[in-house]
Amino acid sequence: MSKKKSADNIEEKLKRLEEITNTLEDSDTNLENSLELFEEGVKLSKECFSILEKAELKVTTLKKDLSKLNNLVEE
Repeated sequence: MSKKKSADNIEEKLKRLEEITNTLEDSDTNLENSLELFEEGVKLSKECFSILEKAELKVTTLKKDLSKLNNLVEE
């Protein structure tokens, strides 16, 4: 997956989460639809969290690599 695709993907997921939140806050939605939207929101939240965890891991790895490189340069 390309970097742009990944960024778009999380942005789309967050946008959909915002739509779901707004719909649920309107309270004009029946119970069945509200439950479906809530379930979709939970799924999207998990997916976003996973994307962010992977990004954090990558940043951590890159920082360690940079630190090792800096140590080599200083020697």
